[in-house]
Amino acid sequence: MKLASLKAGGRDGTLVVVSRDLTRATPVPEIARTLQAALDDWTALAPRLEEAYRALNADPASGQPFDPAEAASPLPRAYQWADGSAYVNHVELVRKARGAEMPPSFWTDPLMYQGCSDGFLAPTDPIPAATEAWGIDFEAEIAVVTGDVPMGVPAEAAGGHIRLLMLVNDVSLRNLIPAELGKGFGFFQSKPASSFSPVAVTPDELGDAWDGGKLHRPLVTTLNGEAFGCPDAGVDMTFDFPTLIAHAAKTRHLAAGSIVGSGTVSNKLDGGPGKPVGAGGVGYSCLAELRMIETIEHGAPKTPFLRFGDRVRIELFDKEGASVFGAIDQQVVRYEGP
Repeated sequence: MKLASLKAGGRDGTLVVVSRDLTRATPVPEIARTLQAALDDWTALAPRLEEAYRALNADPASGQPFDPAEAASPLPRAYQWADGSAYVNHVELVRKARGAEMPPSFWTDPLMYQGCSDGFLAPTDPIPAATEAWGIDFEAEIAVVTGDVPMGVPAEAAGGHIRLLMLVNDVSLRNLIPAELGKGFGFFQSKPASSFSPVAVTPDELGDAWDGGKLHRPLVTTLNGEAFGCPDAGVDMTFDFPTLIAHAAKTRHLAAGSIVGSGTVSNKLDGGPGKPVGAGGVGYSCLAELRMIETIEHGAPKTPFLRFGDRVRIELFDKEGASVFGAIDQQVVRYEGP
């Protein structure tokens, strides 16, 4: 089934089921007022939500129009947002860009940081930044939403705790990262609020594109209307989602509604770092990778980071070309202060 949260209804939104074609929605307050409430009692409530979803799809005249501009993040805020870096090709390239070596352990032990989860950007909200000098970048990713996960869950059992999947734009401020990581205490100012797709979907909606651990479809990113990247999310993913969940839960329980991200989707090409779409490759899911390739080829990056007015769109399509999650579609704007 497909679920979304409308902005109307308070800080945590109003839960709706959304038709498979993303055109219609039905509020379900008699089942759960918010998505978090549904996740808190998933075993009991998911069958009732599924029944409402089937009824919506069966009757083309039912429901109300679904407008992504009226949608918040499926979880407008979450108890936990832990973003991994499952595509080690991306880690290798970005570290090279800032002159850092990559330890061999990065191929066997996932990277993960705890991000800002007290408020996410809606999928069509602008991306605010005080200055372009921060090095504003997008990162196109996949994420899963979990149920309650016990501490110490093994990877082979962790997949059973996946409830939903979403798309992510994990906004990064690249020029703040080196000094911040240099302190030895991780990301904070360099990782502002992320945004998620208008709709979250249950794994069964993905058919054979979902193998229980990876989503095997291209993740399509456009920048100012031009094709930027379409790497396959199921290719070159060193750590699958059950592995990432097990990593996050090694020393703690994860509450229902925890979000675990894949990190920037990244594909190699013929053993190398990849090529832009215009050069016959699948492109990239962030500007930092392209800038690294430009540095390798030309000695310095040529592509700037995002500027005010730039627009980023992130979307994933099924085999028939239909949008699965709806699109994250955001413009970068200047933040003028409180």
